[in-house]
Amino acid sequence: MNDIFSKAFNYTTAREAREAGFYPYFLPMSGNEGAETIYQGRRLIMCGSNNYLGLTTHPKVREAAKQAVITHGTSCTGSRFLNGTLEMHLELERQLADWVSKDRALVFATGMQVNLGVISALVGRGDVVILDKDDHASIYDGARLGWGEIKRFRHNDMADLDHTLARIPADKGRLVVVDGLYSMEGDIAPLPEMLPILRKHGARLMVDDAHAMGVLGGGRGTAASFGLTAEVDLIMSTFSKSFASLGGFIAGEERVIDYIQHNARSLIFSASIPPANAAAALAALQVMKEEPERIEQLDRNAAKMRAGLRSLGFDLGNSCTPVVPVIIGDDLRTFMAWKTLLASGVYVNAIISPATPPGRQLLRTSYMATHTDEQLDYVLDIFGKVGKELGIIH
Repeated sequence: MNDIFSKAFNYTTAREAREAGFYPYFLPMSGNEGAETIYQGRRLIMCGSNNYLGLTTHPKVREAAKQAVITHGTSCTGSRFLNGTLEMHLELERQLADWVSKDRALVFATGMQVNLGVISALVGRGDVVILDKDDHASIYDGARLGWGEIKRFRHNDMADLDHTLARIPADKGRLVVVDGLYSMEGDIAPLPEMLPILRKHGARLMVDDAHAMGVLGGGRGTAASFGLTAEVDLIMSTFSKSFASLGGFIAGEERVIDYIQHNARSLIFSASIPPANAAAALAALQVMKEEPERIEQLDRNAAKMRAGLRSLGFDLGNSCTPVVPVIIGDDLRTFMAWKTLLASGVYVNAIISPATPPGRQLLRTSYMATHTDEQLDYVLDIFGKVGKELGIIH
């Protein structure tokens, strides 16, 4: 008889990594000050966070969250569908819809729940969802939850997208879902080339702007950066990156959002976003409007790090954003580089397969508007030393 727990009893990968001293995950921080973090009593420069605008420590965001707890308590203790909708949720939805120039927005408790609920609600029997091979795991999971068929195309390969769509029968509904800014390698979906192909085949487009919101298009996302917001059917984002909170939203045409609101199981059967998180997201959005110089500073910091790392000889792939991968290519050297950087006061993320394809193991670095030039210069200096020590650069 097969014990269902046998897979757990036989799982040794994490234990072996811990024993070898190369376990870069679930590290407990004792403090988080945005551009810096405290780990085991040591202050490190944080180059692995998605806090792109540095708003988790902004006084207005902190105060908004605190006042929301005082006024509304710590939880709504119910789903949006029943007793868990606050006037604050509706105000957040109105402001988000205006920010991304869509009819309406709908707020979920997490960003992952947005993708799980939206894709599975829209893609039913007889429909097809078409995914970029590098799409986020939440997009794939949302597609699997739906009753439709899943097709994939090569990453940012528009000829392959065209070929994939051409093979789908005309009587099937088609939804293409892509990341706007890809979270591992920092490149961008080519929306200007993609949209004519979608129009030719009658496909709808959903863009996951989890990492692009607050970063691209003056903070309004990937479509805005290309001037194509009106052409994109659905825009999704999270609050756990630039919005310095937790939650997520989908924005689009009124009738489509109304349908999602009444059919997305991850919304209907989950408690609503807590008051403090909603208030923090509202305050973060207000800061984005009032302090556009943060987005400009983020662009400058990201450009400095891409130029600096490339000049040292590192392979950064096609990154053109604050997500800057340092591609190493094998597990052991990736873990060794991560550990050496950590010991030198620089926190980055070690990424290996299946999060990246074999041969694309990398250190995922990401930068904030609040990083100082002194911090970034130090990071470049340490990267240069570690790269030479491990033979990654010459």
